Amino acid sequence: MKAQIKKEQLLAELQEIRNSILAEASALPVEKRDMVFLGAWSVKDLLAHLAGWDYTNIEAIRYILVSRLPDFYKHRDPDWQMYNAMLVEKYKRDSFDELLTLVRTSQPQLIEFLQTIPPEFFNRDFGVRFRGYKVTVQRLLETELEDERVHCQQIKDFAKEAK
Repeated sequence: MKAQIKKEQLLAELQEIRNSILAEASALPVEKRDMVFLGAWSVKDLLAHLAGWDYTNIEAIRYILVSRLPDFYKHRDPDWQMYNAMLVEKYKRDSFDELLTLVRTSQPQLIEFLQTIPPEFFNRDFGVRFRGYKVTVQRLLETELEDERVHCQQIKDFAKEAK
């Protein structure tokens, strides 16, 4: 029962923070959506990054469940810069509306997939390690949640500065 509650809580938090990100991004003035504010990223780049990680995590979780290290670990560098750049290039759209549609559909696909996984598998040790670190479904999702919390605050801060 405890695993079920943890799973439901984690999925709810992922959806909640994504909704906040989408609301904050949508509220930005049109002229600010392509403005670089986060390293080399605009809000559109950040949204593409989020969609990319949704799809990455679907694949990664499939790997974990069969005791394999997800492929994206081959691209590990500081702050995942090269992998994130590849995701932005792959998922960015010129149209903000198309990008919003993509981001509004990528996470539900991840959540739908996660609903098929038994709660007890979320924190199960499938023997997957990266540099001695235990890789689990739950840890991947907690990392995504923390990343999205940071990005939500970054968009809020940018919106305040943009006024």
